[in-house]
Amino acid sequence: MASGRMMSLILAFTFASVAYADIANFDDLSLAPEFYWNGSDGSGGFASGSAYFNNNYDSTYCSWDGFSYSNITDTTSSGWTAQYNAITGKGQNGSANYGIGYVGWAEPPTITLDTAGVIDGLYVTNNNYAYYSMLNGDAFAKKFGGSSSNDEDWFLLTITGKDVVGAATGTIDFYLADYRFADNGEDYIVNTWEYVDLSFLGVVKSLEFSLSSSDVGKWGMNTPAYFALDTIIPEPTTMALLALGSLLISKRKKS
Repeated sequence: MASGRMMSLILAFTFASVAYADIANFDDLSLAPEFYWNGSDGSGGFASGSAYFNNNYDSTYCSWDGFSYSNITDTTSSGWTAQYNAITGKGQNGSANYGIGYVGWAEPPTITLDTAGVIDGLYVTNNNYAYYSMLNGDAFAKKFGGSSSNDEDWFLLTITGKDVVGAATGTIDFYLADYRFADNGEDYIVNTWEYVDLSFLGVVKSLEFSLSSSDVGKWGMNTPAYFALDTIIPEPTTMALLALGSLLISKRKKS
């Protein structure tokens, strides 16, 4: 009886301890104030928590795609020079660091987990470059809604889960901007951290990110292909069961 009660207490404690845990939140990465990392060191990516974020840096053109990370607080700058700025000016949980995803030429932004599992969700928002391009238009992209404010524009983030063999487990769509409403007053461009539920994807080893837009030209999408990301959260039950399994294995070995 005592053993059963003790196991119940351990399980309850385990659930409580993982309820607000996260897989990655960028807070374990070092940066000088008001700065960013974009892969110029040639490392090909970085790890935060128990996740790996890909990066492709081209030293010839000093360009990159995949993921970078930043702590820049400026929310008013626009254009290409503001590609490392989250429109919120800070991380989702109020901390300094956050991630920036860019869909470029080499491979899509991809997060790979150390161990496959169910991800409860993560937080996303726009970066300055994309936000102000959609809000005001620029030399390459239109102002969302057009001059009449009636154009049904949209900017869509699609997240694909993949299992240990690389097969897709499902996709989740999230609109970073949506101007398709009959009432123009409901049109929006995301400028706060928003939670995206990923539990539908099931057990995944990696997450792959893509972007699409209503604003497309001869050379493809005109809207700047950026988004900001933070705080990736595991499904608590899965984490608790994994922890409990490890505990039982350890106990059996000691016995």
